[in-house]
Amino acid sequence: MSVTPLIIIVLALGIIIGGILVLKRSSKKFKLTAEQLEKINQRNEQLEKEEQKEQPKE
Repeated sequence: MSVTPLIIIVLALGIIIGGILVLKRSSKKFKLTAEQLEKINQRNEQLEKEEQKEQPKE
């Protein structure tokens, strides 16, 4: 293998790994307030009740 394809492969791997590391560093967790969490929980409970009503009884 000549030097040129080897350099291209190393550069491509560097760009891919660098992009993954940038995404990992820039990702943030959601910081939700207690009110937002309560709304989410209420909505989930409502959806579960609706799904149980829709399921046919066997």
